[in-house]
Amino acid sequence: MTPAHSQAAQQECDLLVVGGGINGTGIARDATGRGLRVILCEQHDLAQHTSSASTKLIHGGLRYLEYYEFKLVRKALQEREVLLRSAPHIMWPLRFVMPHDAGQRPAWMIRAGLFLYDHLARREFLPASQGIALNQHVAGKPLKGNFRRGFVYSDGWVDDARLVVLNALDASEHGANILTRTKCVAVQPQDSGWHAILESEQHGRIEVRARAIVNAAGPWTAQFADAAVGAKNNQGLRLIKGSHIIVPRLFEHPYAYIFQNPDKRIIFAIPYQDEFTLIGTTDLEYTGEPGKVSISEDEITYLCDMANRYFSKQIVPADVVSTYSGVRPLLDDSSQDASAVTRDYLLECSEETAPFLNVWGGKITTYRKLSEEALAILQRRLGNAAPDWTATQPLPGGDLQQAGVLVKSYDFDQFSAQFCTQYAWLPVKLAQRYARCYGTRASRMLGTAKSVADLGEELTPGMFEQEARYLTEVEWAQSAEDILWRRTKCGLYCQPQHLERLQEWLKNR
Repeated sequence: MTPAHSQAAQQECDLLVVGGGINGTGIARDATGRGLRVILCEQHDLAQHTSSASTKLIHGGLRYLEYYEFKLVRKALQEREVLLRSAPHIMWPLRFVMPHDAGQRPAWMIRAGLFLYDHLARREFLPASQGIALNQHVAGKPLKGNFRRGFVYSDGWVDDARLVVLNALDASEHGANILTRTKCVAVQPQDSGWHAILESEQHGRIEVRARAIVNAAGPWTAQFADAAVGAKNNQGLRLIKGSHIIVPRLFEHPYAYIFQNPDKRIIFAIPYQDEFTLIGTTDLEYTGEPGKVSISEDEITYLCDMANRYFSKQIVPADVVSTYSGVRPLLDDSSQDASAVTRDYLLECSEETAPFLNVWGGKITTYRKLSEEALAILQRRLGNAAPDWTATQPLPGGDLQQAGVLVKSYDFDQFSAQFCTQYAWLPVKLAQRYARCYGTRASRMLGTAKSVADLGEELTPGMFEQEARYLTEVEWAQSAEDILWRRTKCGLYCQPQHLERLQEWLKNR
């Protein structure tokens, strides 16, 4: 039985995880790998909110050094290469260029910060930072001529929504019951455990008895903690809105840029889906409904203006192909500046009742470590002594060495070349996308197909029935948005008629 069609008959579990973002799915994966019985419920789609609206970076957070967040930066830097090894098809190293001008901090100070960034944690394969002459470097060509000096350092890129899906998939394959579009509407303590009521679009009302609950509801964490009878909530959240724009490609090379603007905020300009440039983010206080956040005209103008300060090729709001916004649930540390609010996390577990663990804050780069720490807290209460395991185990599709490719586990290029040779009947760009999106699971997605005709109808540009069927049957996709924007980024190439055809196919499948 495929994960997407598993039944909700299981009403007892060791752990009920509420929230299908990166922290919830990461904890569910870790817990099932330790032998715990897990149910995860998500009121919408996996990664529908914060976890698909990031700048898509695996990074220590260079700018957090400015706020003396050394512990957080070190923790994140320690995780970079662990994550890059775990899923090299959806995560890879990226070199960032930081142009320097007289209005910024002195060059010696930036160089000192980069030296610290290089040495706060051990690096095995990411190269160190260095100074560059922009007039002699490929990354200097798209920039305005007044930028002559710069710095280059290493971090990583991640397809954030797919990272969430792969954690959910691994949890499911270890035995977890993943229930999307299922809301937890009531929780109360009962017989040294918890009684929860779920409302599911597919299964109706579900009653669950759990020995422990994890509240990983992201922007809704405080709301859910307050509503749970007997739960503990001593923390506050700051909801910070971050928005991004996507424009036609502004440069040809593989480097990304980090720009520090006169208002001291940071924006990134990152190569995106081969043909585009991703620019963001904004950091603004947000007080509305987290599920209804969207970019404003002022934010679009701001991001265009900040990019235009650096690039020779100027952009205007009319050039924007797509946008996305998300609300980051950050620990309230009383910072006046939204950009300065800590990205660290706090795990808070009730002591008076059965375990009810609140996950406050966090960032994508530290999700796996957060999950380990959550399990360390829960295991003591649940009597489970299984060891940590996720640091050395690849995510689904990331087991390149097991695919017979004699390369280091984080080297994707040889795997992709081998895949394209094996499936020579596929158009090269399509084969490369399949390899990148699914890794070693791409062959499973293709099934017995031997020709493009075997893939069925092309529902939208680059999206055939075979892939759409796999995404609905295996990866919990139910809507066109799930398929085109979170499981893939094929939505960038869609016209209204394509969207209508996919919606019709989903309705009639």
